[in-house]
Amino acid sequence: MKIIKLSNTDITEKNINQILDRTVTSDLKIESIVADILSDVIKRGDLALKEYTLRFDGVDIPELKVTEEEIDEAFTQVDGDFIETLKEARDNIERYHRFQISKTWKETFAPGITLGQLITPIDRVGLYVPGGKGGYPSTVLMDAVPAKVAGVESVAMITPPGKDGKISPMILVAARLAGVSEIYKVGGAHGIAALAYGTESIPAVNKIVGPGNIFVATAKKQVFGKVDIDMIAGPSEICIIADSNANPVYIAADLLSQAEHDEMASSMLITTDFDLAEKVKASVYDQMSKLPRQEIMGKSIEDNGRAFIVESLEDAIKLSNMIAPEHLEIMIDDPFSVLDKIRNAGAIFLGEYSPEPIGDYFAGPNHTLPTSGTAKFSSPLGVYDFVKRSSIIYYDKANLEKVKEKVQDFAEREGFYSHSNAIRRRFND
Repeated sequence: MKIIKLSNTDITEKNINQILDRTVTSDLKIESIVADILSDVIKRGDLALKEYTLRFDGVDIPELKVTEEEIDEAFTQVDGDFIETLKEARDNIERYHRFQISKTWKETFAPGITLGQLITPIDRVGLYVPGGKGGYPSTVLMDAVPAKVAGVESVAMITPPGKDGKISPMILVAARLAGVSEIYKVGGAHGIAALAYGTESIPAVNKIVGPGNIFVATAKKQVFGKVDIDMIAGPSEICIIADSNANPVYIAADLLSQAEHDEMASSMLITTDFDLAEKVKASVYDQMSKLPRQEIMGKSIEDNGRAFIVESLEDAIKLSNMIAPEHLEIMIDDPFSVLDKIRNAGAIFLGEYSPEPIGDYFAGPNHTLPTSGTAKFSSPLGVYDFVKRSSIIYYDKANLEKVKEKVQDFAEREGFYSHSNAIRRRFND
């Protein structure tokens, strides 16, 4: 883990990008492989899906769709305490996301002129949930619950099967609790192709959400335009702003909570206290030696672990806004005092008893977050991602007549004479 001192003048976009090496390069080989897979699924449908599932997941799937009996069986394989935890997490997520609901509005801007916005849910949405060796029921809840709150009636979920040809029972339980019963045993780029273009078994969707590996991310990028997508997710990241009173053990634990995701994960500390940074670094290596996934965490910390020493809290906030982290923890005496200064972050955790995992699993806000600096222009997954907005425009004859010449002149100045004619015909026919 590198400790880096930064003066105020060092905190520039160019310098920070070089330190963090945030440039994302496109792998042309992967792009080509994914393009071929998409084309093949379009041509051969279910047959292609089954062949790719055998090739990539090592399992022969006779039927792609999960049966109700398989979901029922899953409830017998997951202990009751965890089912109750899933229910409570689902309820928290639903309660939080209900505050995001937008409503249709119409206003009379003048007598005879009504303008507004119609809010309607997307007709059909596809959820991608990583699977295979493990299962991520939290992803099921975070993807499905906002869609249901938004009013999406048709939700299809895909997830790769394990070597036994089955889906993780935890995923199936979470899906039913979230109201999703249309589930398919398919993943990877071929699964994304099925959702985007449809096959004999899987009807096409209008939008795809959910995280996946580089092949899934590339496939989502390539099908964008045919369908909408949530985002192109990069490696996980956490940034912690801490003062001299912060607990170095807590900070180290939270840094490691992201480092265990994968070798590319980024764990960063920003503080004015060099001694705190040294204590955090020591605790990181001490705790890592006693935890599983040491090889992954070790590479992540060595390659992407940073402790930045800055001159002031203002500089810490400036640097954090420049990084635009996926997860931002603020461990200072009064974290709420700086909340209005935070401009770029996926999720913000305030105080030493709001660690990142409470957001990942239980609190209610979504854990599907912008990464790799994209929090500068994008937001967490939410209800707003599952609705569409349509403009409402009503003019009566008298009001259109008042502005007809202005509209006609405007159209003709842009060279669109038929636009002008559409106005003129209503009064000069």
